[in-house]
Amino acid sequence: MQKQELGFCGPGLMGAPMIRHLLGAGNTVHVWNRSPAKAEALVADGAQVAATPAEMAQHADVVLLCVADGAAVEQVVFGEHGLLAAAEGKDGQAVRVRRIVDHSSIPPELTRELAARASALGVGWVDAPVSGGVAGAQAGSLAVMAGGTAEDVAEVAPILAAYAARVTHMGGPGAGQTTKLCNQAIVTATVAAIAEAVGLARRSGIDAAKLPEALAGGWADSTLLRTFVPRMTQDGLVPIGALRTFQKDVDTVADAARQTGTPMPVAGAVQQILRLGAAMGLAEADLSGFVDVLQTPRHA
Repeated sequence: MQKQELGFCGPGLMGAPMIRHLLGAGNTVHVWNRSPAKAEALVADGAQVAATPAEMAQHADVVLLCVADGAAVEQVVFGEHGLLAAAEGKDGQAVRVRRIVDHSSIPPELTRELAARASALGVGWVDAPVSGGVAGAQAGSLAVMAGGTAEDVAEVAPILAAYAARVTHMGGPGAGQTTKLCNQAIVTATVAAIAEAVGLARRSGIDAAKLPEALAGGWADSTLLRTFVPRMTQDGLVPIGALRTFQKDVDTVADAARQTGTPMPVAGAVQQILRLGAAMGLAEADLSGFVDVLQTPRHA
């Protein structure tokens, strides 16, 4: 892979290991985060901290984003000190960036709007949400589902190979985000089902922690089963995300289902479980917190 000068906005649980892989591949990486400490923590790995996204845009040819939601993406790119602020006449500095790769999970409709706005300024946009979680980011084995022009996806694919096992071009702008919604519909429904199974096992007097062993090799076996049963039956494990992230994604699934007239009754039930969890004060709980939402007291 040709070494490049890159930018990365959002070095969080997912972004930080992705940045380390980019640095390990020999790239120059400028990093920015709303809370500077997360960006500064990567200086020891060789990253260079940018004061603002606009400053980053003076140095990087390709900028990658991994931020919280659609509002954050829009602010980072088009805000007062955003990546394309100069291109829109809001900043006096030159813009070097030619492509933006958005790893955030945001609505497909918003992605298409932002991509069109960037294209009008001569900047390509690739929506590239990922699957594989923190473990996949650390291992460099993420699955990337990409939307954008074939040329833009082909240009950035060698960069993404630093932390992705594969990059699949799904179609035009927004197609990557729609694919991620399909992924999240499957993941959240499965994790909810695993939580129900753990609850049933416990109330039936069997050791729920042994479910992955008992179901190994059968149709119920999966990466999610092996990941989440331990998290639902053990204490003290490092969190891999918050339930509020699942809630955001499932709410977006519901919006897409409404816009396209797609019946999704299972996703609707999961949405209500997550809303109940938020009402119970579990929005910041680990993704395995489904089991806590469903553990209602047993009545005689």
